[in-house]
Amino acid sequence: MSVPKALQQEVVVLRRQIEEHNYLYYGLDQPEITDEQYDQLLRRLLQLEKQYPQLITPDSPSQRVAGQVQSGLKSVQHLSPMLSLGNAFNRGELLDFDRRVQAVLAGQVVEYVVELKIDGLAVSLVYEAGILKHGVTRGDGVAGEDITLNLKTIGSIPLKLRQLVAVNNNIPATLEVRGEIYMAKKVFEQLNTKRQEAKQPLFANPRNAAAGSARQLDAKITAARQLDIFIYGTGQLSPPAQTVVVNNHFDHLQYLKALGFRVNANIKVFKDIAAVITYLETWQNKRFDLPYSIDGLVIKVNSLQQQQQLGFTAKNPRWAIAYKFPAEKAISKIEAIKINVGRTGVLTPTAHLTPVTVAGSVVSRAVLHNEDIIKKKDLKIGDTVVIHKAGDIIPEVVAVLLDKRNSSEQDFKFPEKCPECATPVQRQEGEVAIRCSNTACPARNREGIFHFVSRGAMDIEGLGPAVVTQLLQAGLIRDAADLYSLKFDDLINLERWGDKSVQNLLAAIVASKKRALNQLVFALGIRHVGQTAAKKLAEHYGSLSNLRQTNATKLITIPEIGDKMAVSITDWFAQENNNDFLDRLIAAGINTNSIEVKNKQQKLAGLVFVLTGTLANTNRLAAQEAIENHGGRVISNVSKKTSYVVAGKNPGSKYEKAQKLGVKILNEEQFEKLLKL
Repeated sequence: MSVPKALQQEVVVLRRQIEEHNYLYYGLDQPEITDEQYDQLLRRLLQLEKQYPQLITPDSPSQRVAGQVQSGLKSVQHLSPMLSLGNAFNRGELLDFDRRVQAVLAGQVVEYVVELKIDGLAVSLVYEAGILKHGVTRGDGVAGEDITLNLKTIGSIPLKLRQLVAVNNNIPATLEVRGEIYMAKKVFEQLNTKRQEAKQPLFANPRNAAAGSARQLDAKITAARQLDIFIYGTGQLSPPAQTVVVNNHFDHLQYLKALGFRVNANIKVFKDIAAVITYLETWQNKRFDLPYSIDGLVIKVNSLQQQQQLGFTAKNPRWAIAYKFPAEKAISKIEAIKINVGRTGVLTPTAHLTPVTVAGSVVSRAVLHNEDIIKKKDLKIGDTVVIHKAGDIIPEVVAVLLDKRNSSEQDFKFPEKCPECATPVQRQEGEVAIRCSNTACPARNREGIFHFVSRGAMDIEGLGPAVVTQLLQAGLIRDAADLYSLKFDDLINLERWGDKSVQNLLAAIVASKKRALNQLVFALGIRHVGQTAAKKLAEHYGSLSNLRQTNATKLITIPEIGDKMAVSITDWFAQENNNDFLDRLIAAGINTNSIEVKNKQQKLAGLVFVLTGTLANTNRLAAQEAIENHGGRVISNVSKKTSYVVAGKNPGSKYEKAQKLGVKILNEEQFEKLLKL
């Protein structure tokens, strides 16, 4: 059915009106029409699109109400990594941050921007030619979960960017923005009231509620949760912000606001760190008056050029820091101290507390870490104690209220034998940890399986601690390798298992066979080997076979692998039971080779690269991986020691600095030729 031209034009006008009223309502908080008038516009658009489905476009306001249910959330790689921020908890740590900034910028005038740190779920939104392409959770910083359908239900997220006459209608070809999804306090209270009436589990705090709501498989549930967002910056921007309109972070946020994004109004610029600290202190109590939760404030160097000069560490930008509010404290009582045996055999004491609400959630346990801390804090069973959440996350016992003691308290004696297998415990010289030395300890084995299947390791969905424990108790598995031998008939007769749940678990186990080598290395649970070290080992050796044959002398030549870690790795591979475990994994068909095979020639070894601008045939992360796979190194700042600057379309100040310093500049074609040499 052809669409009359008049109706085509009416749809265009309706969309433009709805988009503008969305911007006025969400972006500026200045609505010009009533909710009823807005609903009339939207109903008319829905009516026309229903009558003429060929008029529907991905950026139409009608697409906010998704009716489709997803089978799962797929992983999407960020265009540029979502790094976390370093934390400061007091005035001294803020002054240290300022000293580090001043040392690098060497006498330059530094302005700081201060923003509220919204307590929610960090997300990344990618727009291409002004249209929302996808929205992704932070995940591990490199890739996250695709929640585009859910994010489209949030009215404050524009599906289409506003045209800016002030900058010649210059909409970036690709724009990656970062923001924080949150749930207002009032909405959170209403949601929990409804869940309580329905006898459903309550959310602990607005942050958990927002995160859970944004990751629903049914977007209608997300839409009903009334989520909102504040945008706080960009990832990848093509062309760069400096060539678009601004040269500092504050003005950049105003530019994003003009594009249609919701930016928090509580943003201030200060001339020095002393003024910043004074301002932070005013929010200590004022934060409770906000309609949403914040857990601190973020301090950023204002100048975008200075941000580039400061660059990044492996995990954090050097030009920003999060000031976390002192944790809320509460009084509780230690009812018991119990020991947990971890995957490396460490015995960790945990205080079981009388439940108490701290920083918005109920706390009933606090890890005490080791015997020395119990002695240092003079903790006894029955003590009345002050607890807080370190960083507003981890419950911690701060101090004992000695005046509350009444002689009924009992000293806690650390066990001399493992509570799980009765093996005598050991404490090595120079360490605070007390360990069970029995590598076959049931607790160590159980915790090892928990780690093996966890996210970041083999990431087997549906294999939480309760399921693993059930499989162990049923005698279906002894260790993680046995997971790959499970059959449908093994699981179907277990309590609370049906056909679908069994099929899903078996499919997840099969899918895990294709995990990257670095995930497998991390999953093995080798002492001292975290995710970063596992990635380095996978990149360096390229296969599990090569890694198994290494020695400590070779290992310590790898950056970030020290003596202690090298010894731990070689000791692990020297144990017969571990090699038997690996052989069974290999027999099950686990991937044991790097998916990105490392170039044997290391043709870029010793060369240092800086990437700038937008690459047409790839993105910066892929280009960085290609360089590193050939032995090169990528840094964020140009200096005389830089070997090459790879310049894509619309390069920024790094390009100009390279010209001034005489650093060789490669275009994308030259860069690709260099990789192929």
